[in-house]
Amino acid sequence: MIANSIAAFLGTPAAAPTTLSVDFLVIAGGGGGGGESVGGNQAGAGGGGAGGYRTSAGTSGGGGAAESALTLNLSTNYSVQVGGGGAGKSGSNNSGDTGTSSIFSTITSSGGGGGGSRVNGIAGGSGGGAGTVGSTGGAGTTNQGYAGGNSTGAPSSGGGGGGAGAVGANQVSSSTGGAGGAGVSSTLGGTVTRAGGGGGGSAGTGGVGGTGGGGRGGNNGNGVSGTANTGGGGGGAGDSTSTSRTGGSGGSGIVILKYPDTCTITIGAGLTGTTAAPAGGFKVSTITAGTGNVSWA
Repeated sequence: MIANSIAAFLGTPAAAPTTLSVDFLVIAGGGGGGGESVGGNQAGAGGGGAGGYRTSAGTSGGGGAAESALTLNLSTNYSVQVGGGGAGKSGSNNSGDTGTSSIFSTITSSGGGGGGSRVNGIAGGSGGGAGTVGSTGGAGTTNQGYAGGNSTGAPSSGGGGGGAGAVGANQVSSSTGGAGGAGVSSTLGGTVTRAGGGGGGSAGTGGVGGTGGGGRGGNNGNGVSGTANTGGGGGGAGDSTSTSRTGGSGGSGIVILKYPDTCTITIGAGLTGTTAAPAGGFKVSTITAGTGNVSWA
């Protein structure tokens, strides 16, 4: 009787939690810049589009609102893939490759579109910039990124690749490529801007890369690659000397996860990641490469 009275006074112990809430930033690999080589006319290719940008902590790409944090089960595997950047290409009529998607659980961000080489830019998370001769930029993906810039007709410069935060700029003139679209800043993993578009290449002056890891377009030369782990697009190539020029490769993506510091993450085989010291009741894990699973206990 005494034991029963004590149990009634203390109440039933609370059940241990079985779920946790996880905020995320998932950025795909950026698109590669298009290649160029003069075939009678000076020419510049489009910059690669930034990788798709999805987050529950701040503004998503393409002007999208923050998504809802994911409610996940403890002791359960969830898939993660960090997308690689698309390859930049050499020579005329050779558009850049699209980047690879990044994945966390049910969240997939699309790879950035490749920059066009004498054709339209390729659609992607953010669209690739247009190649020369009146072509148009590739479309971005809704709530992930913006479209690439256009080439207005003169054959010597390409459009900038789209960024998570802005449309890629159109070709400025026959001697100046369009700038890559700007990226978006997130407080997950520090206040850092990521997912800028690559600049359009030119036989004269290449367009600047978009803030957030976009590579500059080639100044009568090769494009600059996007910055690793930003999803930045690669710069397009430009040429005036009948030399084969190569667009920059897109930057690889990243996956960043924030969760209560009462939980411990396991970053599985095949993934490269680190976890910062707890702060403010949370931990933040940053995964920079690979494919595998994560789980929490």
